[in-house]
Amino acid sequence: MHARAGWRVGDAAAAAGISRRTAYKWLARYRAGGESALHHRSSAPVRCPRRLPADVVAAIERLRRQRWTGPSIARAQGLPVSTVGAVLRRLGLGRLSALEPRLPAVRYERSAAGELLHIDSKKLGRIDGIGHRISGHRRGCRARGAGWEVLHVAIDDASRLAYTELLADERGPTCAGFLARAAAWFASQGVRIERVMSDNAFAYTQSRLFKAALAKLGARHLTTRPYTPRTNGKAERFIQTCLREWLYARPYTSSANRHADMPAWLHWYHHHRPHAGIHASTPASRLNNLLGNDS
Repeated sequence: MHARAGWRVGDAAAAAGISRRTAYKWLARYRAGGESALHHRSSAPVRCPRRLPADVVAAIERLRRQRWTGPSIARAQGLPVSTVGAVLRRLGLGRLSALEPRLPAVRYERSAAGELLHIDSKKLGRIDGIGHRISGHRRGCRARGAGWEVLHVAIDDASRLAYTELLADERGPTCAGFLARAAAWFASQGVRIERVMSDNAFAYTQSRLFKAALAKLGARHLTTRPYTPRTNGKAERFIQTCLREWLYARPYTSSANRHADMPAWLHWYHHHRPHAGIHASTPASRLNNLLGNDS
C-alpha cells in the first residue's frame, strides 16, 4: 500500500485516480480494520426502519395463497396497495397463476404414419410491399384493403411430413377441399389417413362438406379439448416454423412471391431440415423408416 511506502494521501489519490476524500475514507477503514476492511461491502443499508415485520409479510403470503387479491390484502392489513404488490412480486406471487400447479407436459406420438393427421390454419396479411415485420414500423407498410389469406397446414403425427396451401379463407368448403387434397398428397407418399385432429372451429365441426370429406376418407375426426390448444400442438408448432423459416424469413414484396417459395421451402423441410422431435431425422427419412423402406 502507498501508506506503507510513505506516500502522501494526495499523491496516492492522484496515482490511483480517485479523489482525496475517497483516499482518506479508505485510509480510515484500513487503520480501523486492517486490509480485510478494504474488501467489498454490501450496499444494503445496515438497518431499514420502515421494513415490514416478518409476521406481516407472512400474513400477506398466507392470504395470497388463499387466493386473496392484492387490494383485499391491503385493506385487511391496513397497508398501501403498492406495498402489498411489491411484497407479492418479491415472493414470486405477483400473478394468481403462480398459485396454480404446473401441469406436466403430456407428449405423445403415433407409431405409424397416417394414424393421426393434425390440421390447422393461420390468417396472414396479404403483402403489397415490405411489411412491418421487416421494416420495423407499421405506417405505410401494407396497402389499405390488401386483405388476408390463410395458411392451411396438415402434418402427420408420426413422421412430421407436412402439406400446406395458401388459400383465400378458412370456411367450411375451403377446409373440406384442403383436407381432400392433403389426403390425396399423403396417399401419393404411401400414407393413408385414419384420423384427423383439429380445433373446434366452426368450419371443422359444423360444416357438412368437411364432414363429407372425412366420411369419404373413412377417417375419424378428433377435436381438441376446449381451451387446450396444446392438444394439437404439432400443427401449431409447425405453423410457427413456417412463420419463422419461410413466411417471414425474408422481405417478400408480394403475396405471389411468398407463395412461389412454398414448394422449395417444403422440400427443404422434408429432406434437409433435422427435426428435433424425431431425434434430428428429417420427415422424409422418418417416413421411409416407418414404411419399412430404405432411408
